[in-house]
Amino acid sequence: MLELEGKVAVVTGAGSGIGRGCALVLARHGADVVVADLNLDAARNTAAEIAGLGRRAMGLQQDVGNIESHQLVLDEAIAAFGAVDILVNNAGVASQAKFEAVTEEDWDRMNDINSKALFFSCQTYGKYFASRRSGKIVNITSFCGKEAIVEYAPYCASKFSATGLTQSLAKELAAFNVNVNAVCPGIVRTRMWDGLADDQWDLQVKKIPLGRGQTPDDIGEAAAFLASERARNITGASLGVTGGLSIW
Repeated sequence: MLELEGKVAVVTGAGSGIGRGCALVLARHGADVVVADLNLDAARNTAAEIAGLGRRAMGLQQDVGNIESHQLVLDEAIAAFGAVDILVNNAGVASQAKFEAVTEEDWDRMNDINSKALFFSCQTYGKYFASRRSGKIVNITSFCGKEAIVEYAPYCASKFSATGLTQSLAKELAAFNVNVNAVCPGIVRTRMWDGLADDQWDLQVKKIPLGRGQTPDDIGEAAAFLASERARNITGASLGVTGGLSIW
């Protein structure tokens, strides 16, 4: 039996990149998946790939910055599949700038999506999971949520916040048998890198002890583990998947 057989997962930002990788890996481990993304066509494409694996899937449009959207997606997922067992908060944004060039708009965009939206997603699903006394929340954060790097001040702030939220919510929800953990990706080549300086990828990969970047599937496997019963006694953890780039 596949370890996530009979489970239903919601994955945000799953139309591409790490989110798509997480959604597909969860499906390979047996989960049915609700794919949420700002880009509805991308969400439906990922859902079609999951259906091709023999799992149930549904693609939904979601702007995670709209706080009401979290309840709407949860309600649609329950209506379609009967229940939700796993939430993977993946949707996020990134940008690079020297600290003196950061604007208030830059700061708000980063923290509204990577921190505020993540919290209210956890709040929505956390209340639902608490009522069922069962559930797994996996937040996809970043190694930058444990170790800052230059020219990413708002991003680091938002990801440090995500780490703290994961730990705080893990303690609050433990009484309801709900696990809250984070996966901290290292260097993963996704579209998020397209807006960064051209030399950033090669510069960062050179720093990795294993000598290679990570893949969306690498992150998905970590998320699947934390969403499984094998991790039933793990909560409040931030699991680095960095190839040794960061070791805590």
